Amino acid sequence: MCLLTNRWPERLGKEFNKRPFLLYDQKKPHETSWRTTAAVRVSSYCHFHLICMYKYTPAMRRIVLLPVVSLVTLFVIAQEKKAITHESMWAMKRVGAPELSPDGQTVVYQLQEAAYDSKESVTDLWIVPADGSTKPRRLTATKAGESAYQWSPDGKYLAFVAKRDGDEESQIYLLNMREGGEAQRLTNLSTGAAAPKWSPNGKSILFTSNVYAGCFNDSLSKKAAEERKKTKHNARVYTSFPVRDFDHWIDEKQTHVYVQSIEPGSKPRNLMEQTTLTQKAGYKLGTGMCFASDSRGVVLSLTTDLNTAAWQEPTYNLYLVSLDGGDARQLTSDGNDYAAPEFSPDGKYLVCRSSANNNYKVYNLDKLTRFDWPAMTNRTLLTPTLDRPVNSFKMAGNTVYMSVEDQGRDKLMQMTLAGGQVTPITSGARGCYNAVSVSNTGNNVVIVSTYEDASAPPEIVHINPGAKDHTMLSHANTDALSKLDLPYPEEVWTTSSRGKKIRSLLVKPAGFDPAKKYPLFVVMHGGPAGAWKENWGYRWNYHLLAAPGYVLVMTDYTGSTGYGEKFAQDIQFDPFKGPGTEINEAAADVVKRFSFIDGTRQAAGGASYGGHMASWMQATTSHYKCLVNHAGLVNSEAQWGTSDIAWGREVMNGGAPWTDAKTWKEQNPVRMAANFKTPMLLTVGELDYRVPLNNTLENWVIHQRLKIPSKLVVFPDEYHWILKGENSRFFFKTLHEWLATYLK
Repeated sequence: MCLLTNRWPERLGKEFNKRPFLLYDQKKPHETSWRTTAAVRVSSYCHFHLICMYKYTPAMRRIVLLPVVSLVTLFVIAQEKKAITHESMWAMKRVGAPELSPDGQTVVYQLQEAAYDSKESVTDLWIVPADGSTKPRRLTATKAGESAYQWSPDGKYLAFVAKRDGDEESQIYLLNMREGGEAQRLTNLSTGAAAPKWSPNGKSILFTSNVYAGCFNDSLSKKAAEERKKTKHNARVYTSFPVRDFDHWIDEKQTHVYVQSIEPGSKPRNLMEQTTLTQKAGYKLGTGMCFASDSRGVVLSLTTDLNTAAWQEPTYNLYLVSLDGGDARQLTSDGNDYAAPEFSPDGKYLVCRSSANNNYKVYNLDKLTRFDWPAMTNRTLLTPTLDRPVNSFKMAGNTVYMSVEDQGRDKLMQMTLAGGQVTPITSGARGCYNAVSVSNTGNNVVIVSTYEDASAPPEIVHINPGAKDHTMLSHANTDALSKLDLPYPEEVWTTSSRGKKIRSLLVKPAGFDPAKKYPLFVVMHGGPAGAWKENWGYRWNYHLLAAPGYVLVMTDYTGSTGYGEKFAQDIQFDPFKGPGTEINEAAADVVKRFSFIDGTRQAAGGASYGGHMASWMQATTSHYKCLVNHAGLVNSEAQWGTSDIAWGREVMNGGAPWTDAKTWKEQNPVRMAANFKTPMLLTVGELDYRVPLNNTLENWVIHQRLKIPSKLVVFPDEYHWILKGENSRFFFKTLHEWLATYLK
């Protein structure tokens, strides 16, 4: 019932042009779609939120009151939102990191249009003005995707990596951004090219290629490849640890660094040829490389003692390789790890990330570190009091811009190159900023980055430091998201029995009704050096996990990052018991606080370290109706001997498995298998070398031997993460069916 009084025409006259309206064609009343000749408005006099519809003539001569419709009904018709499905999640467009042009006017970024069949996925580069004056447009449109895109210092060229028609391996291409035309291939190595970096003078490009040891030119690489094809036996031979790395076996190849002029007809030069670095048994290129400020040398992060990883942490140092030839000059040797070297815009400083190493800690915080260049003196920690991880950084003028992890969010901050106070340039109240890109043109500093939150994938944004907010430059998923009901997670803090403040995210399902009772799914993160951030994910998407009607509680237990170095280190010697207690206490806390949670129906699960925790829950509690364990251990001693990482596990447990370190015995789930009784879903990628298949198989046999309801799913073509579209869809389907069996 519409309670319009005899004053309604006056009220309507004042408000008619002030309120938004939907449009309806009165000439075709049988059609349900809204058209463009009449207005639908919520009346200020409507009780119980009823609306009225009235016809408006162009001459404003008459207004006809149409039948009243409830606001709820209208929203169902015009704005109904649905729960996310795997299909709607997978269809989200994947926006990559922004690269800002040197003049600060143009942003290039990668956009992938995913498909279940990877051959049908489309990945192109897109371009948008940094001020958002026009919509983004596609820059490339080829069969193969582009990656690792970099502007030349003068803004004339865009370098990127692609594998186009005729390429056996990915190569570096140059696109003339001023004159247009097709991108031209720069490199033509049989071993391919990756990670391009421009020289400051814009005349050369630095890049990497994986080659057989001792092959310093392409003819030697081709010869070595042909010789290996002729080999009749098939065997891997090793004399040192490690033998595997996350998702692949370590082979005879090394990553070498090359430089090549951008002049037509130029040839690449292997910068490692005259150094002794690659002759070391423990050689491995690390994270980050850059040209020196004079373009005459290259600074690299690398280790020469990877072969000692069974009994210590390999140390990554900085080295300078001259373009004039000769052996490399070691720049650091103080026992700390160094990565991500970059030069200040004026060339006076070398700035990088550093962290303590081999101090018998399970976690060490990265610190921004500055050296005077070229003397490499006056080592200065720029962020000595910032007790948070620096994800990435960029420099412009005399300022350093950083993405910093803080209690589940990635915030943008700044400081001067002189050091001192770190100040935020975004409010940090919600979501995550990453991949910052900066341009300094005179007095005008332009900052762009990606931004995502727990209910929206990354988009490109322009940062407004004065207002501490951002302006959207891309809207790749705006329409798709508008059709989905994605309740934003609630942050919950619990005081643990040990007196610690523990943060959790509480996620509600689509169509949430506070009057109903929902089962609780306790989801445990991996790492342990990780966190449940306010970001978007595809492997353990919060909303897709909750979609069938579950409330999630996701706890950052001791060992998580973003809460200070000590909080992350405190998990040492207590890998499962303390974190497990905090997770259970956080679950009990939300059950007590929120009446819509049914505490009698709870499940727990996780992946990687979260899978380890699922095994610990199996060993120590029976109040969960079922458990989910993806890529998790059941036997920490077996994990020590089969994973691609060994030493860190000794540091965690206080010694080798054969020592009297009590943690191996007291906090190893397999030693408590007699307590196992909860149904468990076990999933694993057969190519996982971080938590290898043997642990999942051992766990499976235990469950079968004890006659515990269990299901095993092995993905033959996946590794630690389930990334392929159809495999991911099957994983979520299986997980949801498992939860429904015990929670519905």
